[in-house]
Amino acid sequence: MKTTLETKTELPKGFTARGANLNDVEPAMKLFNIWSQAVIQQNELTDANALRNEWVSPGFDPAQDICMVFSPEGMLVGYIEAWTTTKPPVHPWMWGRVHPEFGGLGIGTWLLQWAEQRASRVLDDLPADLRFAPRTGIHRSAVESKKLFEDMGFGQIRSSYEMRINLDEAPPAPLWADGITLKIADPEKDVVAVYKADKEAFRDHFGYVEEPFEEGFARFKHFLLGEGSDPNLWFLAMDGGEIAGISLCRPNSYDDPDLGWVNILGVRRPWRKRGVGLALLQHSFGEFYKRGKRKVGLGVDAENLTGALRLYEKAGMHVHLAFDLFEKTIRSGREISVESLSE
Repeated sequence: MKTTLETKTELPKGFTARGANLNDVEPAMKLFNIWSQAVIQQNELTDANALRNEWVSPGFDPAQDICMVFSPEGMLVGYIEAWTTTKPPVHPWMWGRVHPEFGGLGIGTWLLQWAEQRASRVLDDLPADLRFAPRTGIHRSAVESKKLFEDMGFGQIRSSYEMRINLDEAPPAPLWADGITLKIADPEKDVVAVYKADKEAFRDHFGYVEEPFEEGFARFKHFLLGEGSDPNLWFLAMDGGEIAGISLCRPNSYDDPDLGWVNILGVRRPWRKRGVGLALLQHSFGEFYKRGKRKVGLGVDAENLTGALRLYEKAGMHVHLAFDLFEKTIRSGREISVESLSE
């Protein structure tokens, strides 16, 4: 059954909208940070290259997949992205911001309706029996945004956390299970094996959708090897010639240059419950500490199906920010993303 999308509202008189280009990166980043300072009292993005890298990622077209709203004076006051790059795109991702001084004018409603329409263009290319439900999310403290989502027919389905640890002293040395050794990944020789290990480790995670190798690998490689990456922070737990687990880190988070970031941490099923994840995490903390980082962060599903939250708490991490995930069913049908470990 297909749900009819709402009739589009109008922008306020004199306001205009267009797609984005790379000259818009700095104004967009300024808007994000004005919003986040008002809502979570910290910047949302300080690395312009990270945003540029997103906009030129495989399958994404900022001119078509981003919509920006400008005031009559030409000020950027609204922004939204519609991502359909994961194949099959049964759960498009939509992410937007409205300048706090321009709230209550219907701009957020207009942008969210635009994003729904943009995302829904893929419906004709999806098998007719698949459920199609765009997703969006927001920081838990953004009460007005959450009300907008609910008014637009979105319901909260999940939460995630940004977790952090303060490294006031050197973290404990990792204890590796028998037969497990540490290796620094070679970005040329190991990237395919690392991608396959990543896919296998995350098959048990909520929202996982199996996708064609070529498209998934191209996107993975684009983000992994993007500007600002450091292969010396790609740690592999090895059992002989097999990758048992991975910790792929960035020198710093996108929102704070002083915060080290564990981008991907995963352990393949045969090596779970042997302390591999904790050892990788502690090793990562130690490397950041050697580099002068005194705080490290990562993101995690609050209801993680494999117990990652407990692992991070055991390692001494705490919740820094909570983020709530919302979903809207546009077409009901067969759900192909992972929702439980029995799948």
